[in-house]
Amino acid sequence: MRDNYDALKTEGRNPNTMNIDKVSTLEAMRLMNEENKRVPEAIDTQLEEIARAVNLIAAAMERGGHLIYVGAGTSGRLGVVDAAECPPTFGVDHQLVRGIIAGGDGAMFRAVENAEDNEEWGKRAIDEDGVQAGDVVVGISAAGRAPFVLGALKRAREIGATPIGVTCNPDSLFVPLCDVTIAPYVGPEVISGSTRLKAGTAQKLVLNMLSTGVMIKTGKVYSNLMINVKPTNEKLWERATRIIMQIADIDHDRAGELLRKHGSIRAALCELGLM
Repeated sequence: MRDNYDALKTEGRNPNTMNIDKVSTLEAMRLMNEENKRVPEAIDTQLEEIARAVNLIAAAMERGGHLIYVGAGTSGRLGVVDAAECPPTFGVDHQLVRGIIAGGDGAMFRAVENAEDNEEWGKRAIDEDGVQAGDVVVGISAAGRAPFVLGALKRAREIGATPIGVTCNPDSLFVPLCDVTIAPYVGPEVISGSTRLKAGTAQKLVLNMLSTGVMIKTGKVYSNLMINVKPTNEKLWERATRIIMQIADIDHDRAGELLRKHGSIRAALCELGLM
């Protein structure tokens, strides 16, 4: 295990930032920003895998399946955040996209570092969440070796769910477990091993692409507009009104009147014969 740990690409020491504790604040920020520029380049290499994953998830949802993210630490938090943002953005049920984090809900706010070390806990989390055959489980881990996530992916395959991996280690343990492994290699971190940095950014971008791509594929987007957004506060009400204005080419007052009448963009557009 020690040899494997030493070989992890996510744990390497970055030669470009060896003196980051000695330089000016501005220079330190420049160094960080230069390293961050590597993230989209790394994701460019994984677009085919991301597209394959989007197609698999969308097909599963069309058959009644769900998307479940599983991760520990930063990776787990990113999955929970992406899941939580799908209902207000795309108007989907809260069960359609879900997030499981090692250590439970409390781990969102306070680190529970040992929670990721047990494969059985990961398997149990899948069962307790109610994951079923036909669902898709996306395991998220910077190094692709967190036992909790590995256990969840193994259990997913056992019950007939589709396992997908998101990692920043191309040689990760996800590869033999997953139907698709998305592995943008971002290089060693600015602060060695602090994978909430470039690796976390890469994972966040990948999850954005997965969930948004799936919602586009399943008809939750009209052109590039969020036609399923729920107008649950003033900002979202104004956004929904403007979406109706843009699609229907009507003024603000008329769009607002339709939104007040129907409570949703789709229903308003249906009255106008546009959907």
